[in-house]
Amino acid sequence: MSTATPRVDPNAFSTSERENPYESDRLLSEYLLFHYGEPSEVLPFEQGPVSALGYPVRCVSECLDASRLGESARALDLGCAVGRATFELARVCQTVVGIDYSHRFVGAAETIRTEGALDYLRTDEGDLKTPLRALRPEGVDPERVHFEQGDAMGLRKGMGQFDVVLMANLIDRLSAPLRCLESLEALVVPGGQLIVTSPYTWMQDYTPREYWLGGRENGGRSQSTLEGLELALGESFALVGTKDLPFLIREHVRKYQWSMAQASVWRRR
Repeated sequence: MSTATPRVDPNAFSTSERENPYESDRLLSEYLLFHYGEPSEVLPFEQGPVSALGYPVRCVSECLDASRLGESARALDLGCAVGRATFELARVCQTVVGIDYSHRFVGAAETIRTEGALDYLRTDEGDLKTPLRALRPEGVDPERVHFEQGDAMGLRKGMGQFDVVLMANLIDRLSAPLRCLESLEALVVPGGQLIVTSPYTWMQDYTPREYWLGGRENGGRSQSTLEGLELALGESFALVGTKDLPFLIREHVRKYQWSMAQASVWRRR
């Protein structure tokens, strides 16, 4: 096994010091479609990769072992974006907290929670757009859900502990991901579940290379992100298993981002 990823300077690269690209109208609309769009709204082509649709739902339905949860289970959706996975967690957990750094994303999620719907515009081609509505999922008690803006690398005090922590497509968008991972031991109850999903798209625009968990040389050998996660989490979490999760983000009617995330499921020792 390679040497550990270097510990993070606590004064380096706070998210609050970097411009957050997830406040734009374009990305808000793309993520509302990604989270809440009907299959026909996202992908009108029969030839398209339909197995990649419904990703936020599948992060919960295909990765969480609900049989291990008690009636009063608490969940944390860290990097919740516009909140679809947060609502899905509320189907099996009594209390769910969704946290995202984007004020726009959190505001949209809260509107869907309280009002049941949010109107937005889907980009089709150039300036052509189609009005759509993001709907709160049926059968979910909105009183079980709480959304708040926050920094995954510096969560507020008093969060308490959780039976489930989901981190979907977050880890490779943090400026210091190890700082976030180091906080998880205190957040997850013994025996609790941690779900990390990511396509591991490391970019220096978001994370300085020396803080990448994988996708680089470390100690003279190539290190994958899963190996980096094992190095960071191994003392406090046991790896239960991994799963490939495809996802599809529509930019416009003829341009899509198809990606293959890896989900790793961990159990708190």
